[in-house]
Amino acid sequence: MAAPISLIDVINRFIAADTITLPVFNNAAVRLQMELVKPEPDLRVIEQVITSDQALSSQVLKIANSAFYRGLVEVGTVRAAIIRLGMREIGRIVLMAASRQHFRSSDRIIGVVMKKLWQHSVGCAYGTAWLARRRDYGVEQSQAFFGGLFHDVGKLFVLMVIEQIKRKNKALKLTDTLLTEAMNRLHAHEGSRLLTQWNMPEHLHVIARDHHDVEIDGQNRLLLLVRMANLVCRKLGIGLAEDGSLLLAATPEAHLLNLAESDLAELESALEDTRVLSS
Repeated sequence: MAAPISLIDVINRFIAADTITLPVFNNAAVRLQMELVKPEPDLRVIEQVITSDQALSSQVLKIANSAFYRGLVEVGTVRAAIIRLGMREIGRIVLMAASRQHFRSSDRIIGVVMKKLWQHSVGCAYGTAWLARRRDYGVEQSQAFFGGLFHDVGKLFVLMVIEQIKRKNKALKLTDTLLTEAMNRLHAHEGSRLLTQWNMPEHLHVIARDHHDVEIDGQNRLLLLVRMANLVCRKLGIGLAEDGSLLLAATPEAHLLNLAESDLAELESALEDTRVLSS
């Protein structure tokens, strides 16, 4: 009798067959990032890029008016949001709004996992940017935010593959344990591969590939920041796993980044506030 095929084997065969419908990175988000890296970004161009995508502009306003950002008066236009929050913050919001659509599934079990993964991605993005602002590590906040948001994109890819497999094989039985094992085993390699196909910069491929490596590259500051934010999210249960016993100040990442317990306590408080952004 032939041995049963594991879910990971099925996923690998499906990927190798090259029949996957890959997620597409939002064109408006790409155009916006290209404008924001200019020495003097043009507010009118940023407004035009966002408003040209109705779904994106609606999501931007929804996030801008969330409890995390909301001021005394609700903003009703994209221009008002840009003026109040600033172009850098709007850039983050657009990245989130453009990415959020991928973290949904018609499958109940996959959908629940995707929601938690989205929560973790947002928390890690803001955590990495917070750390980049806290000390002069030579890492731009926008770069840090992007690295944190997409470090686990391989998990999203694996979930999308499983969803496509299930459409073709409705008898496939899924459990949280199976999904977790598949994501943990495959996400680093597949995340790096997906970012390559999206033509993202090499340093982002490295983040996706190496953020769980036992051997820590102490020279890669962006990678260290993402790893640290990832650990804080894990301690707080922001995402798929929770380990409240983690001693953050004792981690190699905290030591290499010269972070004190007071720094990490402030970061924990800041990340608790990001939960409202992932609804």
